[in-house]
Amino acid sequence: MFDKILTWREKHIKESHFILILSFMIGLLTAFAAIVLKKSIHAIQHFLTANNDIANANWVYLIYPIIGILLSGLFVRYIVKEDIGHGVTKILYAISQRKSRIKPHNTWSSIIASAITIGFGGSVGAEAPMVLTGSAIGSNLGRLFKMEQKTLMLLVGCGAAGAIAGIFKAPIAGMLFTIEVLMLDLTTASVLPLLITSVTAASVSYIFTGTEAMFAFSQSEVFDMHRIPFVLLLGVLCGLIALYFTRVTIWIESLFRRLKTFWKKYIMGAILLSVMIFILPPLYGEGYDTIGSLIGNSYEGLMEGSFFYVLKDSFWGIFIFMILIILMKVFATAATNGGGGCGGIFAPSLFLGCIVGFLFANTCNYFSLFLPEGTHLPTENFALMGMAGVMASVMHSPLTAVFLIAELTGGFSLFLPLMIVTISAYFTIMLFEKHSLYSIRLAQKGELLTHDKDKAVLTLLNKEAVVETDLIAVDPEMDLGDVVKAITQSRRNIFPVVDNENILRGVVLLDNIRNIMFRPELYNRFRVKKFMVSPPAKININMPMDKIMQLFEDTKAWNLPVIDDDGHYLGFISKSKIFNAYRGVLQQHFSEDI
Repeated sequence: MFDKILTWREKHIKESHFILILSFMIGLLTAFAAIVLKKSIHAIQHFLTANNDIANANWVYLIYPIIGILLSGLFVRYIVKEDIGHGVTKILYAISQRKSRIKPHNTWSSIIASAITIGFGGSVGAEAPMVLTGSAIGSNLGRLFKMEQKTLMLLVGCGAAGAIAGIFKAPIAGMLFTIEVLMLDLTTASVLPLLITSVTAASVSYIFTGTEAMFAFSQSEVFDMHRIPFVLLLGVLCGLIALYFTRVTIWIESLFRRLKTFWKKYIMGAILLSVMIFILPPLYGEGYDTIGSLIGNSYEGLMEGSFFYVLKDSFWGIFIFMILIILMKVFATAATNGGGGCGGIFAPSLFLGCIVGFLFANTCNYFSLFLPEGTHLPTENFALMGMAGVMASVMHSPLTAVFLIAELTGGFSLFLPLMIVTISAYFTIMLFEKHSLYSIRLAQKGELLTHDKDKAVLTLLNKEAVVETDLIAVDPEMDLGDVVKAITQSRRNIFPVVDNENILRGVVLLDNIRNIMFRPELYNRFRVKKFMVSPPAKININMPMDKIMQLFEDTKAWNLPVIDDDGHYLGFISKSKIFNAYRGVLQQHFSEDI
């Protein structure tokens, strides 16, 4: 029956028109998925906390996150049976290495795991799991209707855009996220599907959750141009905080990877998270309540339930408390994910940025640093700018940050300072980290798709597809006569020399033995090990394609042998094979028509 539907569609609906229909369907599905996720998180939170007061039941708030990451970890371990963390990284990997194919279970597994983790108070965000869910919806819907790989890539991007637009009610930010973070190139054919998905998802979200901005913000005073130096300085500070967040996250993740069993990871994550929430209660959950308080300029209850509550009226008490939150948030987030929870860094980056911006303005006001007499920095405005600055630098997405913060809060009147702070923060982080926290792991392996078309094509190339295995191998102990027989059976002029264990020892080049191969009297006198030579370089099968191309460039070779990590011979790669494959990928993925 479905085959008949496909046949009818191919006959009656043009491909370009059908892509627009799919983008609309993706918008609807991602919006409903976002609503389900948000409602699930709020339902769990309400069920657990409706009858508790954090001031009187602090111990309960220590236990909930531990239970949450345990339940989430067991769900992933025994039901999903596959790691679903680092959602955006998985999308980038699927685009660059898996032909934009994302497994069907990702359309629902991340929603369940993240709802449990965050609903129980895990110190992470729901946005990255939602983006993975949206992209999985796009990928699997495209595969259902037999779309080609280039279209699948676009539909994955549509799913991500719809996820951001649906969960934040931010259609412009959803589109820009796909372009900046997933690094999909904008073409005439791709703009409209992304726009349709984003607008559809945001509209559905507005219908079912109301038209109010996610965070209530009202600008108390017009932005003063004399504050631009402070905005630039805040951007630099946000970039440095993002650098700290990125480096420490990677370091903590490496510590968790050394723990080989699930239970060791869980115990370490649970202890870390529980201790930090006990000392610093605002680390509980996503942190959106804290953001709402700071941009609403009502932060008096922030220290409630902590050891610092007695210092709530002291500048230094607030200062130390917030510095500790800034330093410890990364540990709480990494402990939640490393211990078995499922969540992203979207919300933590907004949370951090809000506190950094507020603390920066509050400190400048307290000391009157370079401020004209009688003036001050509005803390709520700078909290908003800090959100944009840290997010822009953590995710390397300045445009997404500007529009997301403006759409989240309705703070469009702060557009200019938002742009200034994101540019300053972005350039600061770029001095130290060329890749975002989402992409740094793939970039280190050479598996990252970028806006650089040459590198993008090389990343999409399948190394195994360009390895040639039709060369005749010879043994080091073979004599010249045996090699001549091999030459008569081969169409190539190069022969790998491998021993009994298939270890590559060298190569025999036809040009090097041409002067003796026609002299039968020498056939029994020369062994392969006497006239074989070392190749100019060896390609490891795990090398990224850009490194392989650099190897060809450095050696000026036309053919190079391929080995595995143990030195076993696997075949040869030739420049001509790479060029042919390069041309095919370029035509398949980067032609203008979809």
